[in-house]
Formats: sequence, structure tokens, C-alpha cells
Amino acid sequence: MLEQLLDVMISRSSVRQQIMKPKKKKKLNIKKAIKKPGALRKSLGIKKGKTIPASKLRKAAKSKGKLGQRARFAMTLKKLRKKKRRS
Repeated sequence: MLEQLLDVMISRSSVRQQIMKPKKKKKLNIKKAIKKPGALRKSLGIKKGKTIPASKLRKAAKSKGKLGQRARFAMTLKKLRKKKRRS
């Protein structure tokens, strides 16, 4: 009986320690998120090596479907990149 009580107390304390531990923040793996590199550029008709103008990107972000999704994701990545440069 006493052994069972001790086992329960020990298991509770270990669970409590695991809950109280601060969790490490995972890094975003952007490479996995980009499934077809260059697809947005190709669909917008921009040559390889040239930057996509912000006006075209904003216009494409308003459209539906894959083009709109890719454009909105590109805008999000642009924001992440700006944050990284500042620090």
C-alpha cells in the first residue's frame, strides 16, 4: 500500500515538472512550405532573376486560387525577411 502511494506521488511530481518546464520555440522551416519554387513568378510572367514588383504582387494577392495563395504567402515571407534584417 505504501509503495503504491509512493509511486503515485513520484509520478505526479514528474508530471508536474514536465508541465512547468518552459518549452523551446520551434523554428519555422520555410523550405518545406515552398513546394513549387518559381511558380508565382512564372504565373505572373516575370523573367527569372528579376524581382516581382510590389504592385503586381498586391494585385495577385487579391485573386482567387493558387495564384492568390502564392502571392499572399510571398507577402508574408517578405514581412518575415524585413524583421530578420532589422535585428
